[in-house]
Amino acid sequence: MEYILTEYDFGGGLVAAHTHTNGGGKVADTASVAESVYVGPDARVWGNARVWGNAWVYGNARVYGDARVYGNAWVWGDARVYGNAWVWGDARVYGNAWVYDNAWVYGDAWVYGDARVYGNAWVYGDARVWGDARVYGNAWVWGDARVYGNAWVWGDAWVYGNAWVGPDARVGKIPDDVT
Repeated sequence: MEYILTEYDFGGGLVAAHTHTNGGGKVADTASVAESVYVGPDARVWGNARVWGNAWVYGNARVYGDARVYGNAWVWGDARVYGNAWVWGDARVYGNAWVYDNAWVYGDAWVYGDARVYGNAWVYGDARVWGDARVYGNAWVWGDARVYGNAWVWGDAWVYGNAWVGPDARVGKIPDDVT
């Protein structure tokens, strides 16, 4: 692989980085991005992030920390995938969506708009999470389920099958100290 060596500030000061040959985006030398991956000119990958397979990271998207993006997954727009989050398969994360902590998004799942998936949450299958929705804790959303609007799914909750949760619904365990 031939690339241009440089330094770049990903937000924490200058670090050794290079311009990815497939798309022209900035990649920190500490990160690992396969040649087959498209990293668009305004996209950034840094930290110990790993991106491989036929994944695309483009627009103003950011992948960092110890995040993993692979397979045919796409991350674009102003989306963020970080922490120990994993996005793979044919999953899509876009708009201003964030996937972080130890969350997983995979299969044909989509997370978009201003949605957040975090904690140890999983979104998979053909599930969709969008709008200002939140899926977090140990929650799972899968199958053809939809979580949208300002809905929250948290704790150990499962939303699956053809279920739709929104626009302001709350699904999860209420803490014992709340009366």
